[in-house]
Amino acid sequence: MRRIVIMGVSGCGKTSVGQALAARLGAAFVDADDLHPPANVEKMRAGVPLTDADRAPWLDRVAARLQADAPVVVACSALRRAYRDRLRAGAGGPVTFIHLSGDRTLIAARMAARKGHYMPPALLDSQFATLEPPTAEEALTMGIEEDPDRIAAAILSALQ
Repeated sequence: MRRIVIMGVSGCGKTSVGQALAARLGAAFVDADDLHPPANVEKMRAGVPLTDADRAPWLDRVAARLQADAPVVVACSALRRAYRDRLRAGAGGPVTFIHLSGDRTLIAARMAARKGHYMPPALLDSQFATLEPPTAEEALTMGIEEDPDRIAAAILSALQ
């Protein structure tokens, strides 16, 4: 069974790529943004970065979704090694991490263009400051310059 986490800073394309990959795999898709407690959402909407204490219950909710009995693709920032370790520990089996990595200017432009998302572009710098890029042993890193379907195809090819 596959447990895949598409990770990276806000605005890098986790949801779009995750949905495309899940469709190709016939897997369920979970957007970890939907699992944040209301207090976290309000904090981010107000432009206040989350703390590790804010993220802990959210990460536990995400890990619980990784315990599915069927293949699942989860879009989750998983910015720090400790967060990824917490997800692995709570998942109930192996987890494959895919890190979507890209230029800050491109990501900022994407964030500015999206509508209806609670994460303001003003928090992008805090996302990059929090990010502990995974090693090659910990995750497959993919660039974000291509469209989501092409990135998903490249991920699938790399995983086979």
